[in-house]
Order: sequence, then structure tokens, then C-alpha cells
Amino acid sequence: MKPQSADTPLDVEEIVLERYRQMTPQEKIAILQGLNRTAMLMALAGIQMRHGKDLPERELQIRLAALWLDRETMIKVYCWDPEVEGY
Repeated sequence: MKPQSADTPLDVEEIVLERYRQMTPQEKIAILQGLNRTAMLMALAGIQMRHGKDLPERELQIRLAALWLDRETMIKVYCWDPEVEGY
């Protein structure tokens, strides 16, 4: 088996992969939900670092949406142009 990661020993990686195989779909979904939540919280922290912690909630949510949605959708749905207003 070829290692998936250059910094993880092969025997450890095999243990991790075997555990993934044993997980139920619900367990895998729960892990993904946690990872998505972490990514969103990190994105929100980045927005607050760039624009200040005093942003109105709506602006914070729009800037968050702008990280995931394309420009055309942002303009159509939120009347927000990320190229003009930023992320």
C-alpha cells in the first residue's frame, strides 16, 4: 500500500484506514459535519480579523457566503459584489 501522507508512518495510517472502514455512515457524516463547522468557524474568524469584530451579523453572514458562492449568485441573491465589497 502506498502511504497517503508523507509524515504518517504506514502502520499508523493502516490503523486509521481500518477504523474508517469500520465506521457507520452516520459516524462518517458526523465527522464531516464537525469538519465543516470547524471550517466555517475559521472562515468567520478570518472575516472578523480582516473587517473587525463589530460587523453587523448580516454583513458577517454575507461575507461568509461570498467565500462559498460565485460572484453572479452573490450579486443576484444578496446584491453584494465580492469584487467590490470584498470577502
